[in-house]
Amino acid sequence: MQPYLLGIDIGTGSTKAVAVDLDGKSVSSSQHYYQVHSPQPGYSEQDPEIIFKAFVNCITDVVKATGNSPMAISLSSAMHSVIPVDTNGNALAPMITWADSRSEDIAERIRNSEQGADIYKTSGTPIHAMTPLCKIIWIKENQPELFAVSYKFISIKEYIWYRLFNAFEVDYAIASATGLFDITKLCWNTVACDLAGITKDQLSAPVNTTYKRADLSTSIAGMLTIDTNTQFVIGASDGCCANLGSFVREPGVASLTIGTSGAVRITSKQPVYNYQSMIFNYLLNENTFVCGGAINNGGIVLDWLLKTFSGKSSLTQTDYELLFNDVANIPAGSEGLIFLPYLYGERAPLWDTKSCGVFFNIKSQHTQAHFLRAGLEGICFTLNNVIESLEQSSSAIERIHISGGFISSPIWVQTLADITQKQLIAIQQEDASALGAIFLADDAMGLNKLGNRPALTTEVSILPNKSNKQVYTDRFAVFKKLYQDLKETMHWMHENN
Repeated sequence: MQPYLLGIDIGTGSTKAVAVDLDGKSVSSSQHYYQVHSPQPGYSEQDPEIIFKAFVNCITDVVKATGNSPMAISLSSAMHSVIPVDTNGNALAPMITWADSRSEDIAERIRNSEQGADIYKTSGTPIHAMTPLCKIIWIKENQPELFAVSYKFISIKEYIWYRLFNAFEVDYAIASATGLFDITKLCWNTVACDLAGITKDQLSAPVNTTYKRADLSTSIAGMLTIDTNTQFVIGASDGCCANLGSFVREPGVASLTIGTSGAVRITSKQPVYNYQSMIFNYLLNENTFVCGGAINNGGIVLDWLLKTFSGKSSLTQTDYELLFNDVANIPAGSEGLIFLPYLYGERAPLWDTKSCGVFFNIKSQHTQAHFLRAGLEGICFTLNNVIESLEQSSSAIERIHISGGFISSPIWVQTLADITQKQLIAIQQEDASALGAIFLADDAMGLNKLGNRPALTTEVSILPNKSNKQVYTDRFAVFKKLYQDLKETMHWMHENN
């Protein structure tokens, strides 16, 4: 039986496990899906118990397939979730996910306050409705009875970790995404905690991302079908792990992912601050920051466009193939049609939950394929906006490592290369975040076996088409100006619709 490391990424839509042997070869994988619930507009909730069961099932699937326990299990997790729990770690309410926007007015209030800039600089976290800081304040102001009986406020990873080890502990990466953590002193920020109306004792004990335990109870080990002495590495957030898994570890290189949403990240030895565009600064470990910006409107926008134009409630692979075939026949720039893709508000670099989607300059020659291509370009323009903000605040980005489902579409990837005018490196692998968690396990265990390029990873280089540079430079300038020109009207419509 060959030894292996298991990385588990606890995401918003699913939990995925990837097993890699000490030669870097993929051994097995498992993925279990679950739903997000929206009981009211702006709400995004999940049952943490269902996610815990998916976590358990991923482990038991891999153990069954491999026939033996992993040497270590390392965790990656989505950021910004909040679960109020009692003294036994039981959830007192549904988990509030990163996508929940109910606290948008609270975020705006803090952003416009005198202490807003200080909280951003201390925490490295954008002041936005996604953050636990704003979510906890919302609970305090709107559900005072729940707030009063909550023993702690924790994330989904902390919830799972407590179920495993009966201990409230949180890694630096997840902590640094709360808005409540001091990213330079590596402790909870008293000012932010006071603002939220909580004490440091109502949060978990922060530990480094290579922190590990091997003291499972017999019952938990039996449920997971693993040995009681199996090492568990607490790991990091999905964004930080994705940088590791995408091999973005040096200046001049960025990672870019597009899934439901999207993000651009660099790795830095110091934080990169920009209060206007609110670049995030999350800790990969005590000496390394992952800096960048995340957008709300990634693949979810393309799904909406395709469903809307096709009239279908569900999509197949053939639907996507037909879309990309149609788009490929439309010239760069969509013959002047421009799309602001802010269907779900927007995070970086706008931080505007009241923004909305806009098609501009519609002409009689524009067909369905034009609208779809403009949608594709709009998503890429939004990501280029984040890249531009990062470069203005740090240093030039020479190449971008890309990952996510979109890399299977040559036209989407080429459009991104043409708009950014950067060399793209498509990282083809099982899961960048799960692989990053495996790298952390390799480090925590002192194995140093995986090196920089596990065998399961391949790379493809995509160069920008220089002939499209000018048209996209011109369109990008209009794209940015459109938002500024329409911002006031967007906000009025948001308040009065």
